[in-house]
Amino acid sequence: MIVLGIETSCDETAVAIVEDDLVRSNLITAQIDVHSRFGGVVPELASREHLRAINRAIAQSTEHALISMRDIEAIAVTIGPGLIGALLVGVAAAKSLAMVLDVPLIGVNHLEGHVESAFIDRKDLAPPVIALIVSGGHTMIAEMPEHGRFDILGQTIDDAAGEAFDKIARFLGLPFPGGPEIDRLARKGNANAVRFPRAMMGDDSFDFSLSGLKTAVIRWIRERQAAGEDFDPADVAASFQEAVVDVQVAKTLRAAEERGRKTIILAGGVAANSRLRERMSEEAAERGIDVVVPPPRLCTDNGAMIAAAGLRRLARGESTSLDVAPDANLSLA
Repeated sequence: MIVLGIETSCDETAVAIVEDDLVRSNLITAQIDVHSRFGGVVPELASREHLRAINRAIAQSTEHALISMRDIEAIAVTIGPGLIGALLVGVAAAKSLAMVLDVPLIGVNHLEGHVESAFIDRKDLAPPVIALIVSGGHTMIAEMPEHGRFDILGQTIDDAAGEAFDKIARFLGLPFPGGPEIDRLARKGNANAVRFPRAMMGDDSFDFSLSGLKTAVIRWIRERQAAGEDFDPADVAASFQEAVVDVQVAKTLRAAEERGRKTIILAGGVAANSRLRERMSEEAAERGIDVVVPPPRLCTDNGAMIAAAGLRRLARGESTSLDVAPDANLSLA
């Protein structure tokens, strides 16, 4: 079965062709240059860039996969959550293709796609699993007892991890997107230089809170600047990153142990963070828990994860009405 996947939930125009277990093409058109001067994604600009890129991306995806449009047997598309204008572009394109080619349309939750990305290169992997989904817009722990079904155990009550990384990166004078820049800078710093707060670390929930940490780091920087004191940005980056990782690792491992699960999936853009991957893998191994992280090309928003999730749904006999509307706040469960 050959499925074309379209992902436009934020600022990447991503289209991929997946045939059964094989990713035949996976193309991403990024918008970093468009949004970098604003220090974050501007929704209206993102929508306009998707409109400019989507048709070319679809054409190039079939060229790279060495197939024709008539070989496509289904269209999978992100229907939420995400920026509503950006989602509309992808959904409109997917509906048009499904109608013209007379093939099924499969609506996919963006977060489900991130989790399914872990299965693309791991054919031996199977549910049940615990998933930590960390990205620019989401920070969540979910249990997946079987493909297509999720139980949300906890999530951020305020800021997402990726958003916090971007904010602190701006205060440190680092370019957008901030996550990779913090990761790189932190490798040169001392993670114990500053003891920033670990919000909700000791409570019984699996929820997260990052706004207080973000405020604490910004206040610390401003106090040093006001006093004319020098500080090493690498130490700040490393200390901030360690505070985020501490809570995410602790809560995810506790969720796995309480639920009796032996596999953890790290998914989403922040899953590419080297310190998070290192700490989670090391501490999980001590508990006999396997940690699966998609390769970097599948951590960021991409069409292959949407096509892979669509294939799963198609195999279960599912399809989506052409009347479907994108939902910016679509829930995973």
